[in-house]
Amino acid sequence: MKSFAKSSVIQGPVKVGKKTKILAARLKPGDIALIDHRDLDELAAQALSEQKIRAVINASSSISGYYPNLGPQVLWKAKIPHFDLAGADLMAKVHDGEILTVVDGKIWRGSEYLGTARLIDQELIEKQMKTAEQNLGNLLDAFVQNTLDYARKEKELILGKLKMPLLKTTFTGKHTLVVVRGQSYREDLEAIKQYIDEVKPVLVGVDGGADALVEFGYTPDLVVGDMDSVSDFALKKSKELVVHAYPNGKAPGMTRINQLGLTAKTMEAPGTSEDIALLLAYENGARLIAAIGTHSNMIDFLEKGRKGMASTFLVRLKVGSRLVDARGVSQLYRSQVSGRSLVLLAVAAAIPVLALALANPTVRHLFRLIAFRLRLAL
Repeated sequence: MKSFAKSSVIQGPVKVGKKTKILAARLKPGDIALIDHRDLDELAAQALSEQKIRAVINASSSISGYYPNLGPQVLWKAKIPHFDLAGADLMAKVHDGEILTVVDGKIWRGSEYLGTARLIDQELIEKQMKTAEQNLGNLLDAFVQNTLDYARKEKELILGKLKMPLLKTTFTGKHTLVVVRGQSYREDLEAIKQYIDEVKPVLVGVDGGADALVEFGYTPDLVVGDMDSVSDFALKKSKELVVHAYPNGKAPGMTRINQLGLTAKTMEAPGTSEDIALLLAYENGARLIAAIGTHSNMIDFLEKGRKGMASTFLVRLKVGSRLVDARGVSQLYRSQVSGRSLVLLAVAAAIPVLALALANPTVRHLFRLIAFRLRLAL
């Protein structure tokens, strides 16, 4: 795999953003992405790499060794030069569209020296991942304790004490598909596309999950979330919106909804937006709930910046009897048809066609004429 020498010259227009996934939507091929994202996660790195950018500069540590985050490895495999520890002050100094040059880890704006960053290469990734693996035991202990502590505080999630908004979307007796833009969501959606087309479940997108549904040609029946990582297009296309509000009633996502001239209901609840999406489907009588891209393990939650999973643990206790977690379903089986099998299939299909043709008197007469001409020619 290609390596990036520290002395190589990297130059391009910069785009700046503290929320990596939102910044990714603004990037164009050849841009340099300037982010402030400690322990860059896999999905954020994928969003960056898909834009075919020139390089990534991170003000924070992209791989601190705190936990085994996969973002740096994604960028390395995509052959995108990646620097970190550039310093928070760089975010304030630089503005969109300015041309940056990186030489030997030193960052320049024209002749102005802005600072130095660390090159992320495979050797560093392997070293930090080993450190992270060694730290997993301590992390797990703290994660479990945090989950148990918050489970006591958030038990209203399963005791029916949350106020559910009155929805237009009908779930009763139907299958429901909840899509979160999580790990392998594209591959898993492709794997169950036939199920979606045949069963026609109620389609629920959690924030960016709505864009995933639109990307596959579907119209979300309901979008649930903070509304911070879903596109304007998906919001306008969706049939109904529910903004996740804090338990104190504040719903920052409503500001964006109002700016777009749309209407939405709110739901006050602790936990994550995917938790309340599952609860809405369950409480409104969904017969079966299939979930794509949801977060369900410690690494998932650490990548989201959460130190526990109390709400998800409680919600899955409640909805588990109706929940089918389809995350990773695309990895269960991949059909591989060999060339020999294709030839045999073609021959098998040709035999009955040939038999039917020979049974026809006109076709038999035609074959006799062809045979007679061949004898004359020879």
